[in-house]
Amino acid sequence: MTNPFKFGVLVDNEFFTDRSDELKEVQWTLNSENHLILISPRRFGKSSLVAKAVKASGRPCISLNMQNMLSVDDLASKLLRELFRLYPMERIRHLMTHFRIIPTVSTNPVTNGVEVSFQPVMNSMVLLEDAMALIEKVSTEEKRLVVVLDEFQDILNIRKGLDKQLRSIMQEQQHLNYVLLGSQESMMTEIFERKKSPFYHFGKLMHLGKIPYDDFREYVSARLPLKEQDKLNGIVEEILTFTNLHPYYTQQLSAQVWDLMTYEHLVDAVVDEAIGNIVRTHDLDFERLWLNFNRTDRSIMMSLSKGVNPLQNRKVATSTSFSGIKRLMKDGYVIRVGDYEIEDPFFKEWIIRFCI
Repeated sequence: MTNPFKFGVLVDNEFFTDRSDELKEVQWTLNSENHLILISPRRFGKSSLVAKAVKASGRPCISLNMQNMLSVDDLASKLLRELFRLYPMERIRHLMTHFRIIPTVSTNPVTNGVEVSFQPVMNSMVLLEDAMALIEKVSTEEKRLVVVLDEFQDILNIRKGLDKQLRSIMQEQQHLNYVLLGSQESMMTEIFERKKSPFYHFGKLMHLGKIPYDDFREYVSARLPLKEQDKLNGIVEEILTFTNLHPYYTQQLSAQVWDLMTYEHLVDAVVDEAIGNIVRTHDLDFERLWLNFNRTDRSIMMSLSKGVNPLQNRKVATSTSFSGIKRLMKDGYVIRVGDYEIEDPFFKEWIIRFCI
């Protein structure tokens, strides 16, 4: 018997929680010649949503996480590696004859994948320009390539001015759909909505929110091994109330509840037991995070744990609290979906149990 809840990886098929409206919107954009900018906090399911839409389209796709790019030449080599994963080397080799700097291509005997590297050069933009040109060459109007760049706001950290240079290349390309994902709302808005930004109004802007309560209730109810409807409704409500409809943590808590109900036949107080198990499992991690917070960060996190807006804390200057919130949002500890809230409800529970 397989646990019907899945978290921590891309999900599809029966593990994919209903996002029919958002899925249609992504598919419609991919069926056009427009690009898509998708913004939401981390672990809201952006990557899974896009992967499902691309899979349904049957089109080739390369996907990179910009947080993993160390430099411009690293980005160029990983773009080429993704192309070699999609297309036979024989098809691409003759298209590389016009490269100004020929890359070294080798096969990794462990992963059976292709590794691409360049000799050090003075101007690494030459490498990226040639790699981007190759992407366009392999794409056709009938079988347009989808290029997914996750955590796109990190382009600003790779090299100063890269956004302007990359935009100048992308605006000339045809028969491609770019899907640019980001979890830092303020930075993504700055990139795509500020008039002086090179990527101003580059594509269709879409914000991914939480899954509606009724959809999540139906999804979780259908998968928990309990036929007594009244108890089942109560358990599902406890789960969704605790996670506040956060997709990742709802799947995580539901998976733990399913295990307890299936293997230990626990029904009464099963959600409390599941929450306790997860909090205990991550106790050392939470303690390490807490010890690295400064006093302002701790004050903000404790206020949010108690359901209090930290900007209304009279003991801390509003400007100090606001700067702290921005820093915690950038690091992923705090999100804003309407109101400010702690991203991880289990970390919030740990703070309530041990710090307040």
